[in-house]
Amino acid sequence: MNIHYKNTIIKTNHHVYEPAEDSFLLAEAALDQIKGSERILEVGCGSGIISAVIKNNTGARVTGIDINPYAAACTRDNGVEAIRGDLLNCIRGKFDIIIFNPPYLPTDESERTKDWINIALDGGSDGRQIINRFLEDAGSYLVDNGRILMLLSSFTGIEKVKSKMKSLGYEIEEKNTERISFEQLLVIAATKIR
Repeated sequence: MNIHYKNTIIKTNHHVYEPAEDSFLLAEAALDQIKGSERILEVGCGSGIISAVIKNNTGARVTGIDINPYAAACTRDNGVEAIRGDLLNCIRGKFDIIIFNPPYLPTDESERTKDWINIALDGGSDGRQIINRFLEDAGSYLVDNGRILMLLSSFTGIEKVKSKMKSLGYEIEEKNTERISFEQLLVIAATKIR
């Protein structure tokens, strides 16, 4: 299937999270934040829609990373450099902006499946397991005054995530928000205080 969005055609496949409202909300926020030739890392790049939209609409240099080998390949097929890896474990260097649409759905053991789509959605029992792992390491990969641009859901406990970020030394600014059915989506920009 192909998706047409913001001067970009995105190819997807059934092993990769299909772009939805959260993807588009985060892509819009990214375009608003990028001002020049910043170095961007998209963690959990999935189909590569956000990275490809950034590449096609800004002067930024963007790289994607995903644990799902099909997602990394899909992102490359959509014209963006991508590697396979678990969060930041194989990244070198520092970035101006790290973008993350995390797996945020609270998931208990009985709900887990063994497919790649589950990995894209499963945020652990409280929805914050992957988010917390990411936040513990992300500051080491940001330049001075670098930012994290991350999507959060009301299912995850937005205030708890914001509290965690503040405890790690981030200043937080709310960006785009959208209500979808029983869920509130919010994009936050977090700057590491040095």
